[in-house]
Amino acid sequence: MKKIPVLVCVAVSTTVLLVFCNQPEAREQTTAADATTEAAPMSHDSLVKRGGYLVSIMGCNDCHTPKKMGPQGPVLDEERILSGHPSDVPVAPYDGNTAKNWILFNQMLTNYVGPWGTSYSANLTPDSTGIGSWSEAQFLKAIREGKYKGLDNTRPLLPPMPWQEFRNATDLDLKAIFAYLKSIKPVKNVVPTAKINMPPKS
Repeated sequence: MKKIPVLVCVAVSTTVLLVFCNQPEAREQTTAADATTEAAPMSHDSLVKRGGYLVSIMGCNDCHTPKKMGPQGPVLDEERILSGHPSDVPVAPYDGNTAKNWILFNQMLTNYVGPWGTSYSANLTPDSTGIGSWSEAQFLKAIREGKYKGLDNTRPLLPPMPWQEFRNATDLDLKAIFAYLKSIKPVKNVVPTAKINMPPKS
């Protein structure tokens, strides 16, 4: 009668050892599969679809799409998706002393005031006032290096744009985002010029 519990214990122990010993190999296989997927070419439609998904989860609309006030608070203005701070909306009056220690957002979440100065969310639509003339290389430089309009010898991207985190995205993901942005409705909107208070680098 004692043989059965012993056999059960041996069987359980063997199963546990096999499962745990094989886990690293399974993780390596998953990583290898992910790398294969990353390297595999994607159709343009698939690239656009992935870009739309990434934009929807990365918070791009939080800053780059103007808001309208709904019954439960601000909602996206569907007519101006990703078109940046509206050119016809001035900066509301604010207390300058407060802005030295706090970051202030307007009610559309497209205009920001802080110790660095005043910044506005960019127009990311494929209109000529947005990224219509941008190349893919420009977009990658903007995100990877935090360069305004993705051009050398330009100012850095200003807060609250989190390019320092977004630059860790893969080339494929950044290209997918760019493909998606080029596919959305163009919105004509000249975003105001930022006002920078930060002292120049010595």
